[in-house]
Amino acid sequence: MINTIRSACKLVFVSVCLAACNTYDPEFNASLIPERIAFSATRQYPEGIAFTSTTGQFLISSLTQGKVGKVDEKGHYLEFITDSQLISGVGMKIRDGKLYVCNGDQGISEKSTAQTTLKTAGLFIYDLNTGQNQRRINLAALLPTANHYANDIAFDAQGNAYVTDSFAPVIYKIPNDTTQASIFVNDSKFAGTQGINLNGIVYHPDNYLIVVKSNDGKLFKVDLSDPSKVFEITGVTLLNGDGMILYENDLYVVNGRNKVSQVRSSDGWKTATIVKTDQTGYDQATTNVVAENKIYTLNARIEEVSAAVAAKNPSLLQASTYSIKQFK
Repeated sequence: MINTIRSACKLVFVSVCLAACNTYDPEFNASLIPERIAFSATRQYPEGIAFTSTTGQFLISSLTQGKVGKVDEKGHYLEFITDSQLISGVGMKIRDGKLYVCNGDQGISEKSTAQTTLKTAGLFIYDLNTGQNQRRINLAALLPTANHYANDIAFDAQGNAYVTDSFAPVIYKIPNDTTQASIFVNDSKFAGTQGINLNGIVYHPDNYLIVVKSNDGKLFKVDLSDPSKVFEITGVTLLNGDGMILYENDLYVVNGRNKVSQVRSSDGWKTATIVKTDQTGYDQATTNVVAENKIYTLNARIEEVSAAVAAKNPSLLQASTYSIKQFK
């Protein structure tokens, strides 16, 4: 009888301990990622950012060296992918254990040549665990006489990829099985002669894409069931609109290189309004990503890149310090 009582007491004690361990503690369960992460990477000049919850690390591309590195919550940088054919790593996304990287060339990479400058648009696919390349897709070959710069990528619900081109007025489609890429949209609304045209892109679960055209700050809606239906989303202007994400049905757009705007629509993205803008802590920012249910933006020194492109002088790019900042 005594042993039975002792066993019962032990069971109650263990149950109480387990219940206590499973109780939500705001301090214990708080994100490990700080509001700002400073990191150093020699002449990295990143443009794209992704986040893997498996290791809790950010992945960042490099415009100047055509590689991908990892940054942890303490700001430690580790080189991850080196690829002789990746000229400038631009936008990046993770899906199904793979890292998708846009390949472009504005003439400021150590791998740039006269033949590839302003003529490169590609999508490179890597194993997220090993960093090994699985496929390289030449998108520029679909429109061989145009200038090109693959910029950003989005996926639909079936896993098909869509890539923007900043110098050709097109959006490419790469099927989930990556068998045959094609030009999904070719529209004069995306054309322009000054600066960057199409830039960031997101997929909306109501079966359309939203893209931003940087040089005039316009948002466009592209119907996936009929890509000839391209409509401007009115009500907002986001000059130098860059990377963006759709999170809880709001669009978070990096714009002006120094702020992130939260954009909302109540009519299926026919029109939109800015409901909040965070302008604190952004400096030459490019794009953003969701990490642990918060939005983080990459401060990438992109104005320095633009200056080097204009001067046709990549030796101007010598900085090594960057940061990642949480939207507040």
